[in-house]
Amino acid sequence: MNKDQFLSRRRALLAGAAALGAAGAAGTVQLLGTDAGPPARSASGAAPPAAGAQANRAVRKPSAYRLQPIAGYGPARGTPARTLVRREPFLRMSGRGRSMVLTFDDGPDPRYTPGILRTLKAHDVRAMFFVCGEMAADNKDMLRRMSDEGHVVGNHTWSHPLLTKLSRSAIRSQMERTCDVVEEAYGERPGWFRAPYGAWNRAAFEIGAELGMEPLAWTVDTLDWTTPGAATIERRVVRGAGPGVVVLGHDAGGNRSQSVRALRDYLPRLLDSGYHLTVPRRQLT
Repeated sequence: MNKDQFLSRRRALLAGAAALGAAGAAGTVQLLGTDAGPPARSASGAAPPAAGAQANRAVRKPSAYRLQPIAGYGPARGTPARTLVRREPFLRMSGRGRSMVLTFDDGPDPRYTPGILRTLKAHDVRAMFFVCGEMAADNKDMLRRMSDEGHVVGNHTWSHPLLTKLSRSAIRSQMERTCDVVEEAYGERPGWFRAPYGAWNRAAFEIGAELGMEPLAWTVDTLDWTTPGAATIERRVVRGAGPGVVVLGHDAGGNRSQSVRALRDYLPRLLDSGYHLTVPRRQLT
């Protein structure tokens, strides 16, 4: 199969996923609160995620101040979480100020995730990592590092399948096995989940809630899985920056060296422009 045929088939798959997950893509609800007041996957061969809605593309005027991010936050250990069943995923975060969330999917990958973690640590920034169980099972040390450094670890299923094509029992297995791996790594189950390809359905929302997780999508898709170049990835993030924006990037699922390089460039630019790169705070009921 040549490149054009491959891309054509991918577009068809992503279009189908978007239609099946239309409720998620069309949502405008905000996060409950904040602490601010692919080419084929390496292990399973799954395709890359679907694109998300784009944020305001106006470049924000640089600011003279920088807000300091604070550590991540999750459900208290041993405290059962009652989670509402949503009809669509959260696309943005609420809260005051110029807060944004950086998220990375499909990992952890020992080739690329450490580089992302080093850059985040160098700037004292917290992010979210939506991990796949089959990757996490072999890299539990990186999950522990994410937790130790204040990042939030979310559930991105076990093998990155299209959930809308699975039975309820298969969806539960995909989510639950990954929850188990995350808990084994550092003693806490994930409080957030993200559907592969952005394709959500009622079963995914219900099972996610039963497992104590809230659904999070994104506002800005970097499309870094298409390997457009580090400069292009950086430009998409900077142009899409805005209060409440959730950025989708990847730390696994293919060659992510461009994503690692782009983060080194756009993260200091966002901070120098006055953005607060943070993580969402759960509100348990």
